[in-house]
Amino acid sequence: MATTVIQAFNEFLKDTVNLDKEETKTARASRDWLVGQIIAFADGDANFPDIYTEQNIFYGSFSKNTKKRPLDDIDIMICLKANGCTYLEYSDRIEITVPQTSTAFDNYVNDNTSILNSRKVVNAFVSKLSKVPQYKNAEIKRNMEAATLSLQSYDWVYDIVPCFFTTTDSYGRTYYIIPDGNGNWKKTDPRIDQTRTSSINSNHSGRILNVIRTVKFWNKRAAVPTMRTYLLENLLLDYYSSQTAIASEFVDIELVKVFYDIHQRVYNPVNDPKNIQGNLNNLSYDEKKTISERAYSDYLKAVEARNLEQAKDYRGSINKWREIFGEAFPKYF
Repeated sequence: MATTVIQAFNEFLKDTVNLDKEETKTARASRDWLVGQIIAFADGDANFPDIYTEQNIFYGSFSKNTKKRPLDDIDIMICLKANGCTYLEYSDRIEITVPQTSTAFDNYVNDNTSILNSRKVVNAFVSKLSKVPQYKNAEIKRNMEAATLSLQSYDWVYDIVPCFFTTTDSYGRTYYIIPDGNGNWKKTDPRIDQTRTSSINSNHSGRILNVIRTVKFWNKRAAVPTMRTYLLENLLLDYYSSQTAIASEFVDIELVKVFYDIHQRVYNPVNDPKNIQGNLNNLSYDEKKTISERAYSDYLKAVEARNLEQAKDYRGSINKWREIFGEAFPKYF
């Protein structure tokens, strides 16, 4: 219940959109304990690769503070020491070759070859996780490029991705190489996403994260086609990186501008900031059109809500925002 629009949005963010602070604290502690267990996997086991602890990295929405409720997954990349392995990049995959001098990967190569099979590496993590006493009742399996760990005591799933860290290439860049889900490997670099999100948010006085999380809620609520989270985040970051004026501290003011921008920008290419995946916007024309029309419709409602608020009709304004966000948005009291 709320008597002003500001109060309504504050309640909406606190109780519906943003992660619970205590749950977040618990999740980070559990995540860190899990990483500690994984680091110890190679102790006394010559058949498990050594962990390159310094290059382990957290990635995804939880690590970037763009995660909205519910907290359903936490992403971790565990870096392995290459021990002389080399990689060769093709147009559709990366192959990693294991040298004869390295025995740590003997069990994970394709039959009768020296090519490292990423599925076998992920399955090695699955096997090791299943032997941790605290995880004996957990659901543990391979899901494409990740080993997933689902604990009965928590609502979230851990996605644990083994990876390698490359040496510097001729362009001065380093990458992470992760499984591609098909037995081979692919490049990524979550550091770029993390730095970009943090930098743009900082340039706007820390006001962007609430907007991103709120628009994610709007995106998932739709009964029509929605955007993938990574595409949506980059679409919003593209918008804010082009703005010279600092974003408002009030989310509702930003939503008017953001809805209109989505209405237009969803038709455009959204380039991968890592320069790896190319255009992230692989929506069909019909999907783009549907999303654009919905964004424009909610833009008009947001404009009306703002006008009602300025006229001090807080009940009318709150009800209009409820048309956009549904029953989860606080009622006027």
